[in-house]
Amino acid sequence: MQAIEVTRFGGPEVLTLTEAPDPTPGPGEAIIDVAYANVLWIDTAIRAGQAGQWFPQRLPYRPGSGVAGTITSVGDGLDPGWVGRRVVGRTGPDGGYLDRARLPVDDLVAVPPTVPMRDAAALVTDGRTAFTVLDLVDGVRPGDRVLVTAAAGGTGAILAQAARAAGATVVGAARGAAKRDALRRLGIEETVDYSTPDWTERVRAVLGGVDVLLDGAGGAYGRAAFDLVVPGGRVCAYGAPAGGFAAPDPASARDRGVAVSGIGELRADTARAGQRRLLTALDAVAAGRVTPLVGQTFPLARAADAHRAIEERAAVGKTLLAV
Repeated sequence: MQAIEVTRFGGPEVLTLTEAPDPTPGPGEAIIDVAYANVLWIDTAIRAGQAGQWFPQRLPYRPGSGVAGTITSVGDGLDPGWVGRRVVGRTGPDGGYLDRARLPVDDLVAVPPTVPMRDAAALVTDGRTAFTVLDLVDGVRPGDRVLVTAAAGGTGAILAQAARAAGATVVGAARGAAKRDALRRLGIEETVDYSTPDWTERVRAVLGGVDVLLDGAGGAYGRAAFDLVVPGGRVCAYGAPAGGFAAPDPASARDRGVAVSGIGELRADTARAGQRRLLTALDAVAAGRVTPLVGQTFPLARAADAHRAIEERAAVGKTLLAV
């Protein structure tokens, strides 16, 4: 088996391709021939040793949190009919940047026949995160004015499309022309570039005010976006690539009657609830309501290049490893 391992924190170069014994399934477990592995921004922060306060990690470790592929064998006590099924699942201590994964079958979700494996891999974390975020803000309703930051990221693109499908007026905030063009191709017509000084005024010109803020950017962008939220609005600050999670000041939120959720509530979500939301995401793709924005794939051996693309903000949408 081939797998990516990290023996020291540092730059992308610390991602090392290694050979390891093939896994064997225990009782209740399946072996998956991995087609695609999930890559997240938080993977780059953990690898750099910058995410210990949220996701403590001991060395050595294998990065990655999810895979999509086909079951090739199962352990004792399981129906052999599992073999050949297309599935997605969250990985555990074994990591996810590898070509053969061992997972409990109870943690796997079947991929609908009409959903490409690449799209399924793009949903394994971002899809369940997006639909968890929507639940945390008590859903999006027809007529809501919704601002999505980091809208051209894997989760943001799903959120923007799901909000639009629910009947909301959506503005997607992203950096640069390529990302805004990608959003328009997904049907998100109103976009702003939040690298421009007047980006919040551009949002205000379209929406007037924001009923629902879905903040995947964090940092100064998230803090500026919060100022657009109207009294009684709903906020989920779930992302941090721009410099930390932008949790609004509790007193300010309370005074304005703004309901706020964030990474704490996301991390407290149960595995079973996450699976239900992953199923919801897969069904949304199968029904044509959502299309994952997969911007780039890299071979497993080039995991370092995948991390560089994310860190240098060159990645558009979801980044995957093709195994």
